[in-house]
Amino acid sequence: MSEFLAPALAFVLAFSLTPIVIRLAHRLDALDRPSARKIHYEPTPLLGGVAVFAAFWITVAVVLFLGGAERQMLGLFAGSAVILALGFYDDLKGLSYKAKFGGQFAAALILLAAGIRIEFITFPFGDTIYLAPWIAVPLTLLWVVGITNAVNLIDGIDGLAAGVSAIAAVVMFALMWGEFPVLALLSLVLAGAALGFLPHNFNPARIFLGDTGSLFLGFMLAGFSIAGVTKQATLTTVAIPVLIFGLPLADTFFAIWRRFRSRRPIFQADNGHIHHRLLALGLSTRQTVLVLYCGSIYFGLSAILFNRFAGYAAYLIPFIFLFFFLAVKRLYSQSGPMELASSGEYGQRKRGRGE
Repeated sequence: MSEFLAPALAFVLAFSLTPIVIRLAHRLDALDRPSARKIHYEPTPLLGGVAVFAAFWITVAVVLFLGGAERQMLGLFAGSAVILALGFYDDLKGLSYKAKFGGQFAAALILLAAGIRIEFITFPFGDTIYLAPWIAVPLTLLWVVGITNAVNLIDGIDGLAAGVSAIAAVVMFALMWGEFPVLALLSLVLAGAALGFLPHNFNPARIFLGDTGSLFLGFMLAGFSIAGVTKQATLTTVAIPVLIFGLPLADTFFAIWRRFRSRRPIFQADNGHIHHRLLALGLSTRQTVLVLYCGSIYFGLSAILFNRFAGYAAYLIPFIFLFFFLAVKRLYSQSGPMELASSGEYGQRKRGRGE
């Protein structure tokens, strides 16, 4: 029953705590104010991740681990607390990208100290390579920081990051349930917390995740994927985790490539993400989010299928990404050149109330 009780409790807690966090954000003036680059027209509370964080860890404490905590669980908690503090300060005062990366690497080091690391890579047909520490440590750090930031980058429109994270968490539950039931259940609890927050965050949003939430969700998903998904001997560990996070990783890849080609700093924000392109085609905010949910489900189902039909089927994985990249390329060509940062009319039309 815990596989149903725990996520239900996380959902109820997140749903109930979010209005309290909204009032807290107003009191602290932690508001995301409209600007030329953004697509909302009213000051909107940040700090949504506080509700998600509290709902997740309260559920874990009450339902799963009343009798004590394992080393990896303590590492996940300590690392996520660092991430929460980092995001909280960023939502309140703002941080440079160097400071944010420094905090993320510190949180990732906590996971390493707790024994959460990528230890081997499995290729098609069962070939496994065990990694030396000098490879495993930096690879783990890059994976955690990369996924954390990939989820953060897609948090640019109502409900997207929370919904995509919930989908990824459910996929990980499906992949890990037989071999890693505790981690699978934790993934489902995270999905419950994200979904409990979503009614307040779906368009028209009453609150945003903020860096507090998007960084927390990305960090936890990265930790779960290392502790469980990459440890399953039946998986092609090079590809399956990448498929799970296919949408945020693809959006991150296009963002880096776009900024590199235009000779702009990689960390400079812009309005060229996939969701901006869909909005430019005339889709409403809700339609855009639902289309991207379908994209995330597409990658998630692919991961589950390749887990079940490993071996030769793994060679089809590049074609899954190729199909998606061709679709995105066509999307970019149809939406044309975009300088959304200077278009106030665009923001008003796309983020209007009730879309």
